[in-house]
Amino acid sequence: TSTKKKRVLRPRKALITLTSNAVDHLQALLNQPQPKLIRIGVRNRGCSGLTYNLEYVDQPGKFDELIEQDGVKVLIDSKALFSIVGSEMDWLDDKLSSRFIFKNPNSKGTCGCGESFMV
Repeated sequence: TSTKKKRVLRPRKALITLTSNAVDHLQALLNQPQPKLIRIGVRNRGCSGLTYNLEYVDQPGKFDELIEQDGVKVLIDSKALFSIVGSEMDWLDDKLSSRFIFKNPNSKGTCGCGESFMV
């Protein structure tokens, strides 16, 4: 008789979670006559090395991950997965600016202005 080890699956950490403010703003951005998708990625830029990048795309990339939360679909660029896994995306609207912000547990530090981060 052979004894097979049972593989225990651990719960996967969410790639990214969206706050209700982020969901509302993404819905507004995606509600267009010609529907598009929004891809979240990172670019090599800034003092600390990486910045978040959001762009409209017509089709998912070959290795993009699709996340859906509260009726909103967002793509995660495959090259950004390890940099942003577990992050929370929020929409900040204050007197000075309106922008998406990310609370990233993988970030080891940010530059002084907060535009870029390192993992």
